[in-house]
Amino acid sequence: MRLALREGKKGLGRTSPNPPVGAVVVRNGKVVGKGYHHRAGTPHAEVHALRQAGEAARGATIYVTLEPCNHYGRTPPCTRAILEAGIKRVVIGVRDPHPQAKGGADFLREQGLEVVTGVLAEECAYLSRFFLKAVSQKTAWVVAKAAMSLDGRIATRTGDSQWITGEKARRFGHGLRNICDAILVGRGTVEADDPALTCRLARGRDPWRLVLDTDLRLDPKHRIFHLSSRAPTVVVAGEGAPEKKAQELEALGVKVWFLPRDERGGVHLKSLLKRLVDEGLLSLLVEGGGKVHGRFFDDRLVDEVYFFYGPVVIGGEKAPAAIGGEGPERLKDALWLKDLRLKRLGQDFLLHGLLTDPLSLKSSS
Repeated sequence: MRLALREGKKGLGRTSPNPPVGAVVVRNGKVVGKGYHHRAGTPHAEVHALRQAGEAARGATIYVTLEPCNHYGRTPPCTRAILEAGIKRVVIGVRDPHPQAKGGADFLREQGLEVVTGVLAEECAYLSRFFLKAVSQKTAWVVAKAAMSLDGRIATRTGDSQWITGEKARRFGHGLRNICDAILVGRGTVEADDPALTCRLARGRDPWRLVLDTDLRLDPKHRIFHLSSRAPTVVVAGEGAPEKKAQELEALGVKVWFLPRDERGGVHLKSLLKRLVDEGLLSLLVEGGGKVHGRFFDDRLVDEVYFFYGPVVIGGEKAPAAIGGEGPERLKDALWLKDLRLKRLGQDFLLHGLLTDPLSLKSSS
């Protein structure tokens, strides 16, 4: 199953709205086939692994990170491929909660196969976390990412911020862009840094670029509106924002989404997360700035955290913090991370943790 997980990771960032899945076929203790889901509309992981195994699949065991699908979608059901290949035993990491695709384990048992579920379930659920949340809650998985000083500042009091962290940390950050379907910053970040928000890894994939600009105040001259990229740029505005400004942006090839406003007058963020799933985008990387991060944390919409710390203390009451917003009144209401991990990246440190347990996500259908 660990080998199947490694296979599944190869599809991260490429399979939406489907989940990344890995599969391995084993016969007499020897791996005879392996594969992963490359992208939506193409054969699933099980089919790739079975094709590689060929006749060696007869009487073998297949390990798969997510329950084999049991319906006709853009591809035939994987349960049928497993039966036709002559597999005798199926080992599954986590059950599929999708109302149409689920039921593969029960079906295969009914056909006389031995089926084992829940093997490395936590790791398998984490691999498919974007998909599991989209199915269960109809909203995108939110990853909060920030690079900061040891005292939690993302810039000096004058706005100087390049570079708090080093090359290894920045490269890791581009890896997050590569696996997430969309990336979001606020209007202030565009005005201060004029970012491109592209993935600069070799063979990396650009995410959809989202800019939160509630009242459409940004100057169309910013470079994010003039990029050569297969991924679109989207300006997320509140209802009632100037239509004329939206037309100017759309003339540049920029998408403009008008979404409901919340009680504070800003864009209703949960509506944004639902819109992303409607567009087939299952994950959102929030890169700030502090005000935007604060809104997501205040609304308790963050599922996963990547905080990068450079070996520097900035200080100053006017230096912007990584997380703004109102924050909780009491410590017991604060957000406590689970599965906390610390990683050294050159001279910097990465702190990674979860606020949502992927294994707890169930279908609401």
